[in-house]
Amino acid sequence: MCSVLGVARSTYYKSLDKTKSIRKLENEALKVAIIRIYKANKGIYGDPRIHHILGTEGFNVSLKRVQRRMKDLDLCAITVKKYKPHSNKKVVEGLENVLKRDFTTTSINEKCVGDITYIHTIKDGWCYLASVLDLHSKKIIGYAFGKRMTNDLVVKALKNDHYNQSPDKNKQLIFHTDLGSQV
Repeated sequence: MCSVLGVARSTYYKSLDKTKSIRKLENEALKVAIIRIYKANKGIYGDPRIHHILGTEGFNVSLKRVQRRMKDLDLCAITVKKYKPHSNKKVVEGLENVLKRDFTTTSINEKCVGDITYIHTIKDGWCYLASVLDLHSKKIIGYAFGKRMTNDLVVKALKNDHYNQSPDKNKQLIFHTDLGSQV
């Protein structure tokens, strides 16, 4: 039959005795371990971390070999790009610094400062927390949380402040911010 097919008899007998090499068996075990570690860490771990974990589990393999196996399996680490807020750097005209770094007060509702904090959430992505701090009591007296950084968010935090503190209507309140994008 080998002569009819044009195949040498040695090739036929070699195909019958096809045992996997030690290297192929190691690669299969390595493949299973890499996939297990990758899935256990939700795809965040790349080849250096997986190589380190494999070393602690007793696999004596090089980083290059782990990289090759991961490339063959089409596995790569998921990277989350760090958020960098963009600023327009507009110069605000007509607004002067009334506070002039004088943070001393004699009573509550005399001087307040405000700022917006970026908060990353899994469900909604970037959200924003506008807060108002009373300089006398050093307490957050008003805040608002929203998905968009708008003027309304700051106004809502200020209204929350006035609702909580019930300020004296005859008293002048100084509200100081860094003149961010909500001006």
